[in-house]
Amino acid sequence: MLRDSTQVAFLDVLRGNRIPFEQNRTENTITLSDAGSKILFRPLEDYDRLRGTNLAWFGVDELTYTPEAAWLRLEGRLRDPRAKRMCGFGVWTPKGYDWVYERFIRPREGDYEVIIATPGENRHVLETAPDFYERLRRSYDEHFYRQEVLGEYMAGTTDRVYYNFDRTRQVMDISATEGEPLLWALDFNVSPMCSVVAQRSGTALRVVDEIVLQRSSTWEACEEFSNRYHGRFPALYIYGDASGYHSQTSGTTDYQIIRTHLSRTWRNLSIRVPKGNPPVRARAALVNNRLLSATGDVDILIAPRCRHLIKDLEEVTYKPGTGVIDKDRDTQRTHTSDALGYLVWQEFGDRPTIGEQNRRLF
Repeated sequence: MLRDSTQVAFLDVLRGNRIPFEQNRTENTITLSDAGSKILFRPLEDYDRLRGTNLAWFGVDELTYTPEAAWLRLEGRLRDPRAKRMCGFGVWTPKGYDWVYERFIRPREGDYEVIIATPGENRHVLETAPDFYERLRRSYDEHFYRQEVLGEYMAGTTDRVYYNFDRTRQVMDISATEGEPLLWALDFNVSPMCSVVAQRSGTALRVVDEIVLQRSSTWEACEEFSNRYHGRFPALYIYGDASGYHSQTSGTTDYQIIRTHLSRTWRNLSIRVPKGNPPVRARAALVNNRLLSATGDVDILIAPRCRHLIKDLEEVTYKPGTGVIDKDRDTQRTHTSDALGYLVWQEFGDRPTIGEQNRRLF
């Protein structure tokens, strides 16, 4: 984000206003030629590296995904003797009642101020795309829309990744329909090797089965899939983790193994996997949208036999105070839901072309 968003925007401002500057890509700094001010661009995962700096000001993007200790460390570095006015600022969208809420939003003491902006104030976006926020509403689930677009503080789902899953709403007695294509999505892992089998009907995705194998390989997963499904379906579409394109010690890739094994029995076989995985937050948001959209649509149904997937959707959480999915709490968790996420992203992620992206929209 520092490289692809913050620095890009900063350089656009400098160039757009014809402010002369010198950029040192090695040190990741920019010096304003007229003023002689040096600006450091630094990630805050390792905030102890900021020790020893004397700052006149600092700004933090995505403050809710920053440790509170990093903010405190930066506050302590505001001591440049040449600065006439020292300050720090952060920008963020809400992420539950976290330390940012406690420091800036809740009635507080201290020299802090907060500016809360609403979507209607973003005239630059609305002049270009008047229906921008309505399109977001159709594409996001209710919780994500209210938090990320309206900027509301939401309670109750802060750490749970797939907060829109409810087994009373999504779990249904369904099975594969013969004569329709199968969608098979994999998350490559040795123990467990996990995948889900689904079919699509319009905008609805029906997850009819899962394959979870302990201490297994891609070849054995193909064997198990072939034992369960063969000859009754017109096509097979493959989805999954982009890491499957990486060569193994044998010199082949997971997707080469899949194609070699399954092309014998599936004449219409297509691998629909991009070269890179989508951003985790965007992928999870899209799954939540398909589970229950802001307009009340339920577009993912799951068979009761998918016990690992159901458990994933109920139990997978983010690590406290971060946007990182917790894969350490239970090594059996996250794999089937990741497989589902890859499938959902590839089938629905490019529609619509709005929301969080790896480039500036305007």
